[in-house]
Amino acid sequence: MRAGAEWDVAVVGGGPAGLAAAHAAAQAGARVVVLERAEHPRYKTCGGGLLAPSVALSADKFAVPARDRINAVTFTHDGRRAFTRRSAGEPVVTMVRRDDFDSAWCQAVVKAGATIKQNSRVRGIAQHPDRASVLLDGGAEVTAKVVIGADGSAGVSARHVGVTFEQQDLGLELELAATREDRARWQGRLLLDWGPVPGSYGWVFPKGDQTTVGVIMEKGRGAETKRYLRDFVARLGLADRAVLRDSGHLTRCRRADAPVRRGRVLVVGDAAGLLEPWTREGISYALRSGTWAGRIAASGADLDEYDRMVGERLAPEMAAGRRLLRLFGRHPALVHAAMDSPVGWRAFTGFCRGELSMTRVLRRRPIRAAVGFLGR
Repeated sequence: MRAGAEWDVAVVGGGPAGLAAAHAAAQAGARVVVLERAEHPRYKTCGGGLLAPSVALSADKFAVPARDRINAVTFTHDGRRAFTRRSAGEPVVTMVRRDDFDSAWCQAVVKAGATIKQNSRVRGIAQHPDRASVLLDGGAEVTAKVVIGADGSAGVSARHVGVTFEQQDLGLELELAATREDRARWQGRLLLDWGPVPGSYGWVFPKGDQTTVGVIMEKGRGAETKRYLRDFVARLGLADRAVLRDSGHLTRCRRADAPVRRGRVLVVGDAAGLLEPWTREGISYALRSGTWAGRIAASGADLDEYDRMVGERLAPEMAAGRRLLRLFGRHPALVHAAMDSPVGWRAFTGFCRGELSMTRVLRRRPIRAAVGFLGR
């Protein structure tokens, strides 16, 4: 496997998807290099809420640097009709800061035997019969038998593979300095607000000395998204808090027929447009797709296996999420009421804890019939 290439696997991007891929490949005995454009620890715009599958994929590699563990969720509908549900036992969501989380993954990857080259900006990717090459800023070239792209939906690898997207959303987020009162108010509890524009929502995520407040809405409504965030922060009584970070990002969800591989180049996580369309949750998709790609790349097996795994395991979940997003966009009040019911709350916590998938929910005949009727 090693003849003719400097590395067995080259990973472009050092976020959760790329680091999960590098870890899986290195553990399988491959020579692995990660090319990261920045330098860890670095800030990343992200809510930082880990679902149970993400915690499980990380916890056997390092102690997850949790800032809070959530067992209570407050729901509001554009600031009104507030109610709070609580659940005992395992956390519904685990809160992390991405600089902490990604740095912990970096350390695990190095311990597994991979090399991380930071401040390595990728300019292009080329393919040859027996290898692929990654061109770096300044003219240096890195060659590998397989390249795994994890550099985001606007990155070089997504363009090289030809990933196309059908859903694009703008997320705006503030990291606020938390007062003593904020910590007491939010510890162990998050807030989800169904927003004023169909498909939009806002969140409050507590992280100890910081409080993350954000909103997301379909791309093309920049002024409305900014207004929603401003009004959301004001009615929460947080407008006078010190702003530690003010950032935004686009999330892009792949078309159902978009490729996730071209020859020797595989794309994972955001670079493949893999995320849950309704919640726009992407870390669990990043860790799963990265782990699969790393194992397959290291094994020397048919790379088509990665295409099949995404198609069989993630594509149905994304299709279900799209249906639920359409339902939520048309009937947000109904979704809000459902969360206040025992069935709705069990479904929500089951999804967060990895016990219930959206696909399984939609397979139930009464729910499938109701979604079909309301979605018309």
